[in-house]
Amino acid sequence: MQRLLNFKIALTALLITTAALAVEPGERLADPAQEARARALSLELRCLVCQNQSIDDSNAPLAKDLRVLVREQITAGKSDADVMSFIVQRYGDFVLLRPRFTLSTALLWLTPILILGAVGIALAQRRRQPATADTPPLTTDEQRRLDALLKSKDNA
Repeated sequence: MQRLLNFKIALTALLITTAALAVEPGERLADPAQEARARALSLELRCLVCQNQSIDDSNAPLAKDLRVLVREQITAGKSDADVMSFIVQRYGDFVLLRPRFTLSTALLWLTPILILGAVGIALAQRRRQPATADTPPLTTDEQRRLDALLKSKDNA
């Protein structure tokens, strides 16, 4: 039991520290406010190699290059919006972890809603349809036995 607990603690510590290892000490800015801005922006940008991680969490060389680029822009006095605009102009909207709602991404955003709506309509129509009896009618022998059973039940 103790070994399992130690394993869980070690695994948790490893998972927590991997994100911290992505940003190398040489990349960090001396000004804590600028570094905080850089980290916040890095969390909004997708690693183009990993695709499901932010550049802040990724150890890929391209993610490092993007982190350095963000920090250079911040050091140059650019606003957060200017930095994001610069990165998007260079790499496209795909670099954003949370894509913007534009005409080109409307289908991406609306498809889940359209699918849910279609399923809801299909279920509603199915409920409105009367149940059809696909069972064949009883034979005369079966009908006689059923009548006898019902009569005996009424007498009981």
